[in-house]
Amino acid sequence: MDELSHELSPIDLFRLSLRIFKTKPIRTILTIFGMAVGIGAVMFLVSLGYGLQFILIGKLVTTEDSLMTLEAAYPAETTISIDKSKLEEILQVPGAQEVSPIAEFPAEIKINGSTGLVLARVVNPNYFRLSGILPEIGSIIREDSPDVVVSNQAAKLINLKIDKSELGRPVDFKVFFQIEQSAQIEEVALTHSLNLNGIIVDDTQPPFAYIPSKYLSKETPFYKSVLVKAQDINSVEGVRDKLIEKGFIISAKIDLVNQAKKVMNIITIVLGVFGIVALFVSAIGMFNTMIVGFLERIYEVGIMKSLGATDRDVRNLFLMESFLMGFLGGSGGVLFGWGGGKAANLGLSALSQHLGGKAIILFLTPAWFIITTLILSSFIGIAAGFWPAYRASYLSPKEAFKNR
Repeated sequence: MDELSHELSPIDLFRLSLRIFKTKPIRTILTIFGMAVGIGAVMFLVSLGYGLQFILIGKLVTTEDSLMTLEAAYPAETTISIDKSKLEEILQVPGAQEVSPIAEFPAEIKINGSTGLVLARVVNPNYFRLSGILPEIGSIIREDSPDVVVSNQAAKLINLKIDKSELGRPVDFKVFFQIEQSAQIEEVALTHSLNLNGIIVDDTQPPFAYIPSKYLSKETPFYKSVLVKAQDINSVEGVRDKLIEKGFIISAKIDLVNQAKKVMNIITIVLGVFGIVALFVSAIGMFNTMIVGFLERIYEVGIMKSLGATDRDVRNLFLMESFLMGFLGGSGGVLFGWGGGKAANLGLSALSQHLGGKAIILFLTPAWFIITTLILSSFIGIAAGFWPAYRASYLSPKEAFKNR
């Protein structure tokens, strides 16, 4: 009990461990710097992986409802069409909460004497919320406003510029309904001129326009496909299975998201492995520093024990020193990795905006990863100092003075 009462407190151990910055400042700082570089490399690469995943999934899922939405359509080779009765039937599927039908017909678009032929996608306003489609310029169709959203290819047909200055302009349409299972075409006018409210920039698709169904003078005879929103994320699988049983072919964003996550997790792991190699090399350097420090301080250990320091005091002192270097190395690595990612984001965003694009966030560092990195670096420091601490704790004063 008397021996225990003379043990050094954690505060005393911390103060004594700071001596390494006075006795061997260059070696200590270089060791911490080397570890910081290794951990910074890990954080930088993993942040890149998370950023890529965020960008990819963000492109796929722009609204929460779109993740729980399926698109159902009959195979092109069948003669079955989707009509109002089919929509009611779909709504009766257990787990189905909401539907949004989509009809596609050729249409004539006209503004200020300029005309063109486009593909009219006749939709309800909830289509954009369920599909997750958002215009790059402007916004979606509003519930109580005669709006239209067109593609950039459609805008070019009628000599519109692809920028915000064109928004709000009145656009006229004529939609040409095809009478089902016949070659007859029926021209359908709109009850209102539509105001241009958004432009979707997509050069890979033909010219198209999203037209609200409520402003057509006649109801669409049939639909090409329908969006079906499940009640919750757990109901998606059940709704999909039921729709497949009814003969629909299904596409779901949740499948794309799951595949994207798998791919991006693999990329993140590969990047992390490269970073861990750098971290392992820096850990070896720290272990070497602790071994050399122990060999140089054998005589000092003998003096400490002669003055009454216990084996535990000596061991804890070496572990405190290694913990301190590991923690400082981790803190420096977090600063390097996080700061490097921020600098890269600023540079890429500035370049993208200079070229007419949007700001880019390519490096993303989660808070939990920063905390985990600090804990891991501290653990690596303790692990690197364990063997020297163990040797020092069992070194007798006689042996220490003999090896001077």
